[in-house]
Amino acid sequence: MLKTKHIATGLSALMIAGLLTGCGSAANKKSPGAGLWATMPDKSMLLEKQPVSTTTSSNHIKLTVNPNVKYQEMDGFGCTLTGGSAMLLSKMVAASRADLLKEIYGTGDKSIGMSYIRVSIGASDLDELLFSYNDLPKGQTDVDMRKFDLGYDKKYLIPVLQEILKINPKIKILGSPWSPPVWMKTNGDTRGGSLKPEYYPAYAKYLVKYVQEMKKNGITIDAITVQNEPLHPGNNPSLLMEAADQKVFVRDHLGPAFKKNSIKTKIILYDHNADRPDYPISILDDKEAAKYIDGSAFHLYGGTVDAISKVHDAHPDKNLYFTEQWVGAPGDFAKELNWHIENLSIGAPRNWCKTVLEWNLAADEKQDPHTDRGGCDRCLGAVTISGNKVTREPAYYIIAQSSKFIRPGSVRVDSNTAEGLPNVAYKTPDGKIAVLLQNTSKEEKTVDVSAGNKKATVTLKAGMVGTLVME
Repeated sequence: MLKTKHIATGLSALMIAGLLTGCGSAANKKSPGAGLWATMPDKSMLLEKQPVSTTTSSNHIKLTVNPNVKYQEMDGFGCTLTGGSAMLLSKMVAASRADLLKEIYGTGDKSIGMSYIRVSIGASDLDELLFSYNDLPKGQTDVDMRKFDLGYDKKYLIPVLQEILKINPKIKILGSPWSPPVWMKTNGDTRGGSLKPEYYPAYAKYLVKYVQEMKKNGITIDAITVQNEPLHPGNNPSLLMEAADQKVFVRDHLGPAFKKNSIKTKIILYDHNADRPDYPISILDDKEAAKYIDGSAFHLYGGTVDAISKVHDAHPDKNLYFTEQWVGAPGDFAKELNWHIENLSIGAPRNWCKTVLEWNLAADEKQDPHTDRGGCDRCLGAVTISGNKVTREPAYYIIAQSSKFIRPGSVRVDSNTAEGLPNVAYKTPDGKIAVLLQNTSKEEKTVDVSAGNKKATVTLKAGMVGTLVME
């Protein structure tokens, strides 16, 4: 995690409110019935259903949704299930953990339906210890991956993923590496350094083995990013991978290795800030590399979200993903809700992203666990887990505002913009229209929303975030 100016301060953790545990159900594509579900920055309202009318007026703001103008299909909304998140979940009493996982990943009335998971390939900086799947004594190598082993992830991460998959067998999983095994690196350390060119073939084989071994554990890896934050070698673990090096690795090694082994897992570039759209564009400009690449992934610790569209404009045949943004402890609910909804939940899909993912799913009350020498010690989880006690934090409600209503397979459709009313609209798989709206002004706004023959009038208090579902 790269620390930035978007650090939250000033509020204690959320009290347990709003959606309570239990009542998860098997995954499906059905979204909730018609209504407006709203959240207020002062927490006076947390994903609560509000009145909707059909009384229009010339004095109301007009929001027109055109379901016939279609953009990208959404893969889902969710968080990174870090190794630390999995550890905390694993240590809960089984019944409490089951209730929480159903609440987060189920699609029942009292569930929020997170539908996409990012995991680290090996350790991230939010693991309790540093590891890869091929750690060797100093001076040894294993280019044929004979000693490859999922190792530590068998203890917490894999069992939790297997439990989640029982709740939602169709959930998509993205894997991102923070570092290769240290024997492949120029500095022989988990932190920083670069991948030695002579180990490009071995590292490609390592990632092939990862996909294959996870599959043996019943876990399909839908996609991988080549490297988490390749221009930020200060994390522990981390790796510096310049665009030219990522191009060669994908074009000459990873892509051919996936093809040779019939790996269908998507290859996604970059996985870093929106201030460098040139990074993925320079790789996609290489036709030989591009044929192996599904798309590019972004964070927003630098740059502006509209810069992501530059990649779409340059390569409209490739997909875009938003894969990470943190909330800093202790969590300023109003600040985080306002910024994340406008820039990520609304801004990222409006700039062609198929996913919106917050950073870590869970941490404890001290923001543990994390690694030494560069692990994030202020990353607030979407939930704080203290034994079996669960506190729902800002990211929980930020993601829930989309994940509960905009199911995988929803297609973003056209909607007009109005001052002080950021919004994004979708047609859901079951034919409903779902519109995420935000009143960024200091005054109450009444909005007439029309989508073909569907019409609704909603009133948004100053600062309110609401998801309108129209049947």
